[in-house]
Amino acid sequence: MTRKLYRSRVDRKLWGVCGGLAKYFNIDPTVVRVIAVISLFVGSLGFWIYIVMALAVPLES
Repeated sequence: MTRKLYRSRVDRKLWGVCGGLAKYFNIDPTVVRVIAVISLFVGSLGFWIYIVMALAVPLES
């Protein structure tokens, strides 16, 4: 069975990107959110990756 990456409808704070990544990798969503916040402070690349994923990754049905 193939896994697909979707933005989460249930586990979301902004656009569901971190919740979707956590579900895809089967880890706690808080860990993904902490990594995302740290990446925002390290440089602006994390911000742009989040925006691109929010626009490109489909919302789960």
